[in-house]
Amino acid sequence: MARIGVGIDFGTTNSTAAVFDGENVSLIGLESDSPIMPSATYIDADLQTITGQAAIERYIEGNTGRTVELVPEVIGRATLAVGAADPSGQRPAETLTHAVYGASMIDTGLRGRLFRGTKRLLGNERVQRLMVFDHPFRLVALITPILLRIRQELETAGIDVSSACVGHPVNFEGRDVERNEVALSRLGEAYGHAGVKDHRFYPEPIAAAVSFLHEKPAAAGDVILTVDFGGGTLDFCVLERRSGSDFSVVATHGIALGGDHIDQRIFSRLLFPLLGKGERWRRRGTDRQEIETQFPFEDYEDLLLNWAVTYLLNQNRYTTPVLECISQGGEARLKFRRLRELIQQNYSYLAFQGIKDFKAELSFADSAVLDIAEIDIEAALTRVEFEDVIDDSLTRVEQAVLETIQRANIVANDVDIVLRTGGSSLIPAVHHLLNNHFPERVVDHDPFTSVAAGLAIADYHDYQMG
Repeated sequence: MARIGVGIDFGTTNSTAAVFDGENVSLIGLESDSPIMPSATYIDADLQTITGQAAIERYIEGNTGRTVELVPEVIGRATLAVGAADPSGQRPAETLTHAVYGASMIDTGLRGRLFRGTKRLLGNERVQRLMVFDHPFRLVALITPILLRIRQELETAGIDVSSACVGHPVNFEGRDVERNEVALSRLGEAYGHAGVKDHRFYPEPIAAAVSFLHEKPAAAGDVILTVDFGGGTLDFCVLERRSGSDFSVVATHGIALGGDHIDQRIFSRLLFPLLGKGERWRRRGTDRQEIETQFPFEDYEDLLLNWAVTYLLNQNRYTTPVLECISQGGEARLKFRRLRELIQQNYSYLAFQGIKDFKAELSFADSAVLDIAEIDIEAALTRVEFEDVIDDSLTRVEQAVLETIQRANIVANDVDIVLRTGGSSLIPAVHHLLNNHFPERVVDHDPFTSVAAGLAIADYHDYQMG
């Protein structure tokens, strides 16, 4: 049987897989004819699992637009004696049994939970389990269904997946010193459960460079800088080509900055002011005198920026101030109505999806409209205005680029080719930034599939780089 290299790229936002026969790379259709599958897992109330695009559609269908109803989590029952027992034992003591409530709140109408971006949690050792309908799920269990589906799609295509080369970022997200070791251990366990027993890890930005060298063996230049800007991380590598596709790795670097972080930045800068941030409200003070202060929007921000837990805002301490602001009328009433609808009707995921579509459109157009009809938001923005919104993120990109070439002990003029890959690299401002430092040397390279292709090639040639 002819040798086949297999590569699997499990990403924060999307996942892809590819095979290499020594000459050609073939991408595997994971979503019908598309090689790109959302890295999504949906678990319903019966603990049945769905993955990919179907998982997202099931979540939207079953959970968006419904009223969220929270109740305290019951963690047990306690029995208290309220009367004395008969000394003879003929009459037992009177008792009162009551529920014991925990600190968590449960959405009683929840039909299923959607998990996206789970890769971002892998390096956090403090996150051991997530609760799904009173059942604790390890992070590994949330990832395994996605990897299992990828393996099944490969086998359907006639590919033996007993071994594979699988990708990983240079640095996983998190502050823990041992986050990479923790994340790789968890990811390795998930691949094992999915039936990919013989797997070896390979850095994602190096894989992207490998696919470029295979595709463009005659490209002029020996020093190659790869900029892999994905959903969760921004990764770099500097390679020095010896001849053809033969190379050595000079330096790598990676930071926790990706498309998800930029989406949160857009949400806070564009949507927060349209949901009541900066508005004032009137309330009764302790002396029953009416006072006017700024609305405490900061209490809502963290939960608003994480669509998976925004439903927790359906508690009286959050909803009562919003309703009070609505009742007071004025120009701010519309903003607080939007906030109430977003919270109560579970529209948070749709809001973030609208932001992703908006961001993608600005990658190709000079202006775009952020349209979230469910909460009556329509905000037009030019590309220049958009770049101002994400200016802090662009500054971090630039700093990380300079840090990478410093680690390689080179200067910008020493770089011959800059590979731009990953979905977030499509932001025009990223291209402009790179072109300013490396004029006429920036090359776009298969933003969504380059890593999987490179992993398959690395598997075929048995490259040992990570």
